[in-house]
Amino acid sequence: MTALTDRPGRPTTVATDDPRLRDRSAARSYTVLAVLVAVLAVLPFFLDDQTETVAVRTLIFAIMAVGWNLMSGYGGMFSFGHAAFFGIGAYTGAYLLVEHGVSPWISMVVGAVISAAAGCLIAFLCLRYKLAGSYFALATFAFAMVFLLSVQNLDVLHRTEGFNVPILSEDSWTMMQWKAGSPLYFWIPLGILAVGLIGTIAFVHSRTGQYAQAVRDDEVAAASLGIPVMRVRLITVAASCALTSLAGSFYTQYYFFVGPEQAFGSAVSVNAIMPAVIGGIGTIWGPLVGALIVGPLSEWIADILREPPGFLSFLEGLSGLDVAVYATLLILIVLFMPKGIYGTLRDRFRS
Repeated sequence: MTALTDRPGRPTTVATDDPRLRDRSAARSYTVLAVLVAVLAVLPFFLDDQTETVAVRTLIFAIMAVGWNLMSGYGGMFSFGHAAFFGIGAYTGAYLLVEHGVSPWISMVVGAVISAAAGCLIAFLCLRYKLAGSYFALATFAFAMVFLLSVQNLDVLHRTEGFNVPILSEDSWTMMQWKAGSPLYFWIPLGILAVGLIGTIAFVHSRTGQYAQAVRDDEVAAASLGIPVMRVRLITVAASCALTSLAGSFYTQYYFFVGPEQAFGSAVSVNAIMPAVIGGIGTIWGPLVGALIVGPLSEWIADILREPPGFLSFLEGLSGLDVAVYATLLILIVLFMPKGIYGTLRDRFRS
């Protein structure tokens, strides 16, 4: 029993499991997510094929960002090599399908397990030898480059040619193929994103999630309180890498092709980082907010480069403009909204 005082001089006895003592933020987050998914689920019926492609790519960015945010935002382990885990998922799905005819639904799970194991091994080696901060980030980048170079030189993975997924003449649930423009191509990544956000909400409000944030804020103090630092960090890394792998697996099925650069290139890691940074690192909704900006922005930049208006004709065919715009946007966010768009607005509304 716990004694509370709701009026001066009048203590009220309340059971420790009374609803008033429970953290209701998780329930609110689940409710917001349910409404959001319900609204987004009807979008395919109102989008043309080109816009739906942009929407699907935005969902892939969001899944990657949510996965990266688990490890780097809540776990405090900044990764610049999440392309490694995206690529593992992409290549696992492509290899098992093309070479052995395995259903993408199965290869998604296999890729997630392999990515989680690889992520834990990399993180264990880095943490075991006290690599932290920028050194940890550089180590993850190095591992991603190792994966890229390895794939480019392995005959079994078709070297630089990559994999082309066979296109079937009819719809197949087993092989995750339907006619172009099918809403299922939107609903599947939406479902993966929903699972990722549900996992994030549950993680943040779980004991392990609280431990992970304590370790992120002060590792020495957390360890002195008896928190198993290495185990908590590896659990966080495993969840992050597995979710990122699912994005890679779906990427292969949606685009029917994957090559070394599309899977393990440094641009892939940037696509995982940018939405989270722009939206707000270490927040539940920040990666989603950032993805909703980065996804359409990349298409808008591509349109400008293809057919720029008269006063921007000098941009036609210019390469690297997207990187310049992302860099400028990132600088502005860091200067004026250091907690990201969602994080900054959340704090302002709370104050």
